[in-house]
Amino acid sequence: MSNSASGHSPSAQLLRLATAGSVDDGKSTLVGRLLYDTKSVLADQIDAVTRASVDRGLSTPDLSLLVDGLRAEREQGITIDVAYRYFATPARSFVLADTPGHVQYTRNTVSGASTAQLVILLVDARKGVITQTRRHAAVLALLGVPKLVLAVNKIDLVENPAQVFADISAEFNSLTTSLGWAAEDVVEIPVSALHGDNVAVRSTTTPYYDGPTLIEHLESVPVDAEPHRVGLRFPVQYVIRPRTAEFPDYRGYAGQVAAGTVSPGDEVLVLPSGTRTTVERIDTADGELAVAGAGRSVTLILADDVDVSRGDTIVSPQDAPAPIGEFDATVCWLSEKPLRPGARLLLKHGTRTTQAIVGTLVERFDEQNLTAQPSPESLELNDIGRISVRVAEPIVADDYAVNRHTGSFLLIDPAGGNTLAAGLVGDALSAVELGTSVPA
Repeated sequence: MSNSASGHSPSAQLLRLATAGSVDDGKSTLVGRLLYDTKSVLADQIDAVTRASVDRGLSTPDLSLLVDGLRAEREQGITIDVAYRYFATPARSFVLADTPGHVQYTRNTVSGASTAQLVILLVDARKGVITQTRRHAAVLALLGVPKLVLAVNKIDLVENPAQVFADISAEFNSLTTSLGWAAEDVVEIPVSALHGDNVAVRSTTTPYYDGPTLIEHLESVPVDAEPHRVGLRFPVQYVIRPRTAEFPDYRGYAGQVAAGTVSPGDEVLVLPSGTRTTVERIDTADGELAVAGAGRSVTLILADDVDVSRGDTIVSPQDAPAPIGEFDATVCWLSEKPLRPGARLLLKHGTRTTQAIVGTLVERFDEQNLTAQPSPESLELNDIGRISVRVAEPIVADDYAVNRHTGSFLLIDPAGGNTLAAGLVGDALSAVELGTSVPA
């Protein structure tokens, strides 16, 4: 396996990953094990966990306590947030989005996995691939998560583990192939998060498995921050005009590079107005830059005094997307109030928020049977479907399959400000081998 898809060594990269899985599949223990085995927790935290484990009559530390304290606090509220955890090995640094497993919090899986380059999906070896496994896999496929690891946990608790692991792997491979993943992008690993088998240390109890440990795989898996190359995409977050004695004429456009790169001298296009100009320089708090890439927050100084506002997007002219006012999109509905045709909502794309009307509900995706129901009457909580949307002000968006950052949006309740749906521009279902179900 090569170390990098883009020619860089893994040590130079940050891997963004997320966890997903059903309740009680050992996700907390696995995350605790990753933190413990990479020495990413403080000694006093380990001491506290050890004492609490002894008090419970356990002979070994219950590593789930490293993360469950925070989760218990989060579950007291109405909203269950995604917890971000940071750990590192000598080979690579990691940001892990730890998402809750309850089915009613599928929206948090969407949030946590939306920026992930890899997701660890857990199953309990005693239960195998269940309804929630299929739901999570479908959501991850729609989100375009490039790499997937199936951690078959509690492998020490089943009889004939070699056969159990082979059967679960075969069923999961059939599912992921139907969902559009290439075989080389999906890896299955038998683990015992409780005992640490095949997490950081290769287990002697799984002779049937000769692949990498989970951490070895995380260290070596090829990742690319931008798997689909597009030119500059720079949503303008803020217009900086100090109008001070020191900076009387300063006009800069602050934001984060969403895709591509930008350098002084580059010709750029301001959308949706279509004005052309040139980048004069790139300012940061630490001085000027010769080049800024995706993920870098900068202030662009343009050569001409052009009209640029928050919500505009500065792009490269070579592959500039056309501003769109009406489009098809795939959405994951996150509200208990159903979505029906004609709904008037707010759409937030990048730094632009505009009024939107939902037109037709084209189809609803049944993630259990991999079928599509045409023309549903509504989309309910956690439903995934394809809809048509019309916006009051055009948005500068790429198809989600081309760029995840500029192809995603949120639908928001104009009355309360709550997020109602996560949306993907285009037909994200096109990669899935769908059958057609009869309308209800």
